[in-house]
Amino acid sequence: MKCPVCKNGETKKGKVVVTLSKDEFITVYRNVPADICQNCGEEFVDSSVARSLLELSTETYQKGVIVDIRDYRAA
Repeated sequence: MKCPVCKNGETKKGKVVVTLSKDEFITVYRNVPADICQNCGEEFVDSSVARSLLELSTETYQKGVIVDIRDYRAA
């Protein structure tokens, strides 16, 4: 797909690192599937993946885990 940010590059499937934070809590997900612009490097995560990351992060937050680093696995 054409990159909506730079309007010049094409995106390619790849894996990225996503960091989510709330207050002093930080969750880092590695190997998250995303489309990455080959021109500007902008990363686009599918809405279902984003929803999954937010749900997992909410669970971690509610457990009181301050820092969590994990590999992403689709539910």
